[in-house]
Amino acid sequence: MPSWPIFAAERVSILHGRCHAAMIDLTHFPKHSFGGHMQPFAPLSSTSLANEAFQKIVEAITSGAFRPGEKLSEAELARQFGISRGPLREALGRLEGRLVTRTPRLGVRVIDFAAEDVEQLFLLREALEGMAARLAAERISERELADLEALLDRHSARRDIVEGRSYIQDRVDDDFHMAVVRGAKSERIEALLVDNVYYQLAMQRQRSSTRAGRTKAALAEHRDICEALLARDPERAEAAMRKHIRNARYSALAAFNN
Repeated sequence: MPSWPIFAAERVSILHGRCHAAMIDLTHFPKHSFGGHMQPFAPLSSTSLANEAFQKIVEAITSGAFRPGEKLSEAELARQFGISRGPLREALGRLEGRLVTRTPRLGVRVIDFAAEDVEQLFLLREALEGMAARLAAERISERELADLEALLDRHSARRDIVEGRSYIQDRVDDDFHMAVVRGAKSERIEALLVDNVYYQLAMQRQRSSTRAGRTKAALAEHRDICEALLARDPERAEAAMRKHIRNARYSALAAFNN
């Protein structure tokens, strides 16, 4: 994927744990038929319309409601959101080069990445999360470690994971990787991942998590990482995280090519 600016304004206080656009709760998000029929979105409130439109567009794209390369109709989105085109265009403008592209006379489309772009982002993620795991082994609190173990126990009980259908972590408080990154206590690493990696990889993450055999393997790899953190072993933690991200990269590229 191409490089793009840091989402400083759009992070919505992620460093304080209140929101993460790339890992969202999709349970209330309307289903979208790729045949061109869209269910109505919930109307937006009158405050911060551009910010709310921005968030909803991010949710739609990262959840797979819009496909890579799909054209976005400003008129239809404005109607669905119940707002004028002004705030909508502002939101789309903030996403240009990140999740959407705008071509003169052709309009706005969801960004469509080549396989080499996806690979580059995964390589960046491996380096950053590997270092985050190393730091977390030294800095994560005992309470955070207990919460991490409890999180994996909850994941182990989820029917979709037990049955090997998917391993989607769509809320920030349910995401293993964000818990490890926060445990590293490095705002710069967290900002780089949130602003420059997770947004764009969310589309591939959704696709690769449902590949046959990947669900249970990913959970086992999470356990390996957690055990290294519990042992306070930085080298082992980094190696386990890098292996996990590498395997995720192989799975994502296989899904991408299919």
